[in-house]
Amino acid sequence: MFKFTPASLITIAILGFSQLAFIPATLAKENLSQQTSTIQITRYQNDADLIKHTFESQLYTLNANTAGHYGLRMFRQTLDPKYSAAVWSDMARVASTLNEIATEIKTPKQAKAYGEKKLQYYKTKGTTRTQMRYEVTKDKPEYLFLGIDLLGAMARADEYGLKHKYDKHLHNLIRQFDFKPYATNPEMIKAWAAQLANQVYWLRQLDEQDVVDDFINAFQKTYPDNQDKQLSDQQYTNKIYGLTHIIFAASEYYQYPIDSKEFAWIYDYFDKNIEQILTRTKEDVVAEVGISYLLAEKLDSPTLADTQATIAHAIDMKQGMIPSTDGDFELSKGEHRNVLAIMLLSWQGTNAAPTISEQPAIFSDLPYGLVKK
Repeated sequence: MFKFTPASLITIAILGFSQLAFIPATLAKENLSQQTSTIQITRYQNDADLIKHTFESQLYTLNANTAGHYGLRMFRQTLDPKYSAAVWSDMARVASTLNEIATEIKTPKQAKAYGEKKLQYYKTKGTTRTQMRYEVTKDKPEYLFLGIDLLGAMARADEYGLKHKYDKHLHNLIRQFDFKPYATNPEMIKAWAAQLANQVYWLRQLDEQDVVDDFINAFQKTYPDNQDKQLSDQQYTNKIYGLTHIIFAASEYYQYPIDSKEFAWIYDYFDKNIEQILTRTKEDVVAEVGISYLLAEKLDSPTLADTQATIAHAIDMKQGMIPSTDGDFELSKGEHRNVLAIMLLSWQGTNAAPTISEQPAIFSDLPYGLVKK
């Protein structure tokens, strides 16, 4: 009886079951031919182009935040100036956030009140994840001010080679809080793993408190690998998101390559548990796992191949995108998973861009409040 190998299954996923009869017998072996590699690359590029067409033909019908999220990632992949307007939208978002904070927040008490307003969003939503976030954050609402808004906006400005004109005041606000209790609290990690990974790296990037190692140690204790089977799918997904975001944040979001040796414990885990990851998590998580390998230039990894084949298979060819798990094709809700799919299927390397020094045209008209560093 013929037995499909992992390599042959990947080939089938790429070519489609309708073409199975035409696959040479050698392609069912572990060592795929160069012809198969070429077919894989071509097919994946076509898939990525299909999703790109879907989103870019309607990009500016999306809100500024969503368009900015997409445009920045595509600029960092391609350095194509056609994404400049979307990058400017992201820059305007950053400026708006920092302008509001610089104007209205002077004290820890005001920071807490700011967070309490944001907390109302989480109180009214009914998902398991959102309710977890509400419960763990309701007695520390300043986290929503500090972690979600202030650090993210300041770090993005810094990546652009910019700062806010009241940068000194904003740094002083950061120093009003000790971030370590947030980053090492197991219940916070269970609710905010990916966000905390981002935030501890942003703090380091901004030359503020360095709690990266503290967070990673606490994360490993919160999610020991031998307890995976005891986790709900929601908590397992949170764990994998946390792992991918440690790598993403270390790369400053696709700007710098990753030394795989530094994060060998993460890659070893992915390699050993890829079947569980594919089974228990959603497409955006799967794509993030694959991109983690691309950032480390682990291009021959079977784990990377598994994620690419899975994501390519998830695309609805008629709609030109990957739908949500409940079959929704709304662009604004699907942008995150689909831009990740584009990156996974047509990776073009890391670029520390855009910056005001290297791409000055994008920054010729800075939003109010932002200045060159």
